[in-house]
Amino acid sequence: MKGPEVPTLHWQKSSYSSEGNNCVELATTPDGTIHLRESDDPTTTLTLRPSGLHSLLTAVRREIPNRP
Repeated sequence: MKGPEVPTLHWQKSSYSSEGNNCVELATTPDGTIHLRESDDPTTTLTLRPSGLHSLLTAVRREIPNRP
């Protein structure tokens, strides 16, 4: 029996990332799942629902003083 088909992800580089290999990339799937990875370690990904990404970004913003 075959497992569920894994969709091909189309990775996009964040507009906040600089040139080179220190980039945050993201991809989405049709069900709304968001995948994040660093370009220097593309085999490690973080998979979130939109609400999880919102919670993550909210927590990070609280911890970074003087953010724009």
